Amino acid sequence: MGPLEPKVNELIVAVICFAAVFFTFAKFLVPRITKTLEARQEAIEGTIEQSEAVHAEARQIHAEYQAELSEARHEAARIRQAAADEGSLLIQEVRAEGQRRRDELVASARAQLEADRIVAEAALREDVLRLATDLAGRILGEPITDERRAREIADAFFAEVDTDSAAKA
Repeated sequence: MGPLEPKVNELIVAVICFAAVFFTFAKFLVPRITKTLEARQEAIEGTIEQSEAVHAEARQIHAEYQAELSEARHEAARIRQAAADEGSLLIQEVRAEGQRRRDELVASARAQLEADRIVAEAALREDVLRLATDLAGRILGEPITDERRAREIADAFFAEVDTDSAAKA
């Protein structure tokens, strides 16, 4: 008998053993395996749904972050512009104040110079009058005592010099 012609009683025992194993698998193991596979499938699907929800939430948070970042950039630009405008206003105010103070100082200095010039001119005229009187007295050989007359001559001379200098200017 060979493998192609088995003995009937061995074939019956093999079929009964096969049926017992098949029945055991079908009755006990396949439902457990199916149940475990279904649980795994549900867990995987739940995890996928959860990861999609987390991913969607992450995208939403990222979009909110980008919006806040953009708003913060706009606010920073506005603050920088306001500071630059305020700085330029302060610079203009300081320049105007400096210009005003400079003008005041220049006007004060000019007034002081004019006053000093007038005082110096008066002192020089007195000195010139005194020196001219002394010189005229030396030339004549006797002192000149008529101060009123000497002053009139000197004033006429200075008036002539003033008109000449005004005409040249």
